[in-house]
Amino acid sequence: MPTPTLDPAAAPPGTVTADADPPSGAGTVPEDAAPPVPSGRWERGRWEARTRAVLPAAAVYAVAAVLHLVVLALMNRSAGATVYDRLLAWDAQHFVSIATEGYPDHFTHGPEGELTGNTLAFFPLFPLAVRAVHGLTGLGTETAAIVTAHLAFAAALFAVHNLLARLHGRRTALVAIVLLALAQPMALVYFMAYSESLFLALAAAALLAAHRRAWLTAGAFAALAGLTRPVAAAVALAVAVAAAHQMFRARRPAFRPMAAVPLACAGTPAYLLWVGDRLHRPDAWFLIQAAGWDTHWDSGAGFAEFLGYAFTRAEGWVAVSTAVLVLASLGCTAAAWGTPTWPPLLVYGTAVVLVAVGQSNYYHCKLRMLLPAVVFLIPLARALARARTRTLVTTLACGSLFGCWYGAYMLTTWPYAI
Repeated sequence: MPTPTLDPAAAPPGTVTADADPPSGAGTVPEDAAPPVPSGRWERGRWEARTRAVLPAAAVYAVAAVLHLVVLALMNRSAGATVYDRLLAWDAQHFVSIATEGYPDHFTHGPEGELTGNTLAFFPLFPLAVRAVHGLTGLGTETAAIVTAHLAFAAALFAVHNLLARLHGRRTALVAIVLLALAQPMALVYFMAYSESLFLALAAAALLAAHRRAWLTAGAFAALAGLTRPVAAAVALAVAVAAAHQMFRARRPAFRPMAAVPLACAGTPAYLLWVGDRLHRPDAWFLIQAAGWDTHWDSGAGFAEFLGYAFTRAEGWVAVSTAVLVLASLGCTAAAWGTPTWPPLLVYGTAVVLVAVGQSNYYHCKLRMLLPAVVFLIPLARALARARTRTLVTTLACGSLFGCWYGAYMLTTWPYAI
């Protein structure tokens, strides 16, 4: 079995640290290595292990949900708009519309005949999950959409914590999910009726399954992520890297890793083909996306133009803060490549970051698009995990208050979509 290290944060990728769970299939124990464990003690130990795996994510979810909603309520000064309304703002209404009415079967046009965006631009898995929660609970569709996002985010925290605990130890994993849920600007979106929470849950589950070498499970989760957001190409790429790495180490091809790759790639093309067939144009989704949100790949030209605007001509602080925070995310992503982090996680997170900055869209949506990347949180999480407890708690508390305030401000005071 691998030897535990004294410094969990310094352990190489895949190393079993002193406070990390060993990966499945890490080794076998000789039959004479230890006396048989009484069944009662074994059952108790298994229950304790499950509790230890679930409790950190559950605690962080509960604290994050309460703090975000309390700060949002304090910031919500607009008459006639409740906290409930805020959680259903902007894109949330499109998801609710899909869950209740389904998709249109035609292009939509403006008063002068120009092509406009419609709900076909939004991928189907989150609305399907909303419809399922609505059917199972009897909740109204809007309430079911919020509940679905909350359930998905709780699952995402569990998957991210378990993955990072295997890679970097439990202390680093706990710090990382606190940063993810509280300190990250725009983390409030995870509690809105948006698809980010479900996407992160599926992406993290795919990566966790790949690290456990449950290849078909990894491919299935990646395919579902592909039905949630188009950036799921990053998940498919990460599964492919994990499969290639495994076969390279084994020095032979293997059916399950090879089968996981096309399965992981299936989700997004399936939806794009469905939209194309529905509207009788293979590029229908791209036309709708460009018409409604002016989103297309521009190799970062739009982002570079935004940086010039933010640092030379912008009047408000939102543009400047967005530019600084996105640049900080880019710097931390680069720093993550200098840490002993599992390559598929690096590939996944870096791909998410590159998509966020490499395509044209509204600059005030950039921080939301960076939310599921995770990878740029790792250098900070590793550094804080090595700090003294007082320093760690103070830093996380200050970061959490800033993250909650930033998201609440953008949702209650900033007048444009996030």
